[in-house]
Amino acid sequence: MERPAWAPPGIDISVPSVSRMYDFYLGGSHNFEVDREAARKAMEFMPGLPKIMQANRAFMRRAVRFAMDEGVTQFLDIGSGIPTFGNVHEVAQQADPEARVVYVDHDPVAVAHSRAVLDGVEGAAVVSADLRKPRDILGSPEVGELLDLDRPVALLLVAVLHFLEDQDDPRRAVAELTEALAPGSLLVLTHASYEGVPVPEEQASGTVDVYRNTRSPLVMRSREEIAAFFDGWDLVEPGLVSMPRWRPEGPLDQEDPFAFSGFAGVGRKA
Repeated sequence: MERPAWAPPGIDISVPSVSRMYDFYLGGSHNFEVDREAARKAMEFMPGLPKIMQANRAFMRRAVRFAMDEGVTQFLDIGSGIPTFGNVHEVAQQADPEARVVYVDHDPVAVAHSRAVLDGVEGAAVVSADLRKPRDILGSPEVGELLDLDRPVALLLVAVLHFLEDQDDPRRAVAELTEALAPGSLLVLTHASYEGVPVPEEQASGTVDVYRNTRSPLVMRSREEIAAFFDGWDLVEPGLVSMPRWRPEGPLDQEDPFAFSGFAGVGRKA
């Protein structure tokens, strides 16, 4: 298998990566054939996966603009993935050039490309770390230099918690991060679920089976289980809803049915 010139040395390009599969769904070019093969297989069961990812990104951008309108100008984006158009820092700094953003990912390709994109960008940096180890993130030099944790921060956990199994104790990770943040901080979250998926659960489970062959199995959770991540946060209107229904900027009748899969919400720390 030929290694592209842009691929960081030492990474295993024989195993699919969820961040590179996500890049493929969004039409990006920083993925390998093994990622494309897995993504195409997943789409055999859920052909609307690219629509779900697009809805996810659109929600993220609306949530960032909401945070800016609320006066929250610091962002900690964990599981940020491979950079695509409309990144958090682009949306935030368009509203306020002084906005600060720290991206976090554990995929070497995502980190390498984030560093390339952020070269020369003031107020933004990337950390190579894992959500399972919040202290490594909070104690990183980038967080220490760019974010003032005594002021509100928008914590973005967008399409990442469903790659943590229950044995990884994702609620503990969220709680540790919550504890470190100041009152007025925001939690921006999306999560996959069988609820809202416009195909039978038996069919959608085929996609889950495909992800079992990656290093980050996909964990579908119920709305009730997803809502538990907001313990200690006050959900802002309209609450925990499908992604297009969170403060839409246009009519919903044109949305693809797959876009309504899973849940999104924003919470505020009291």
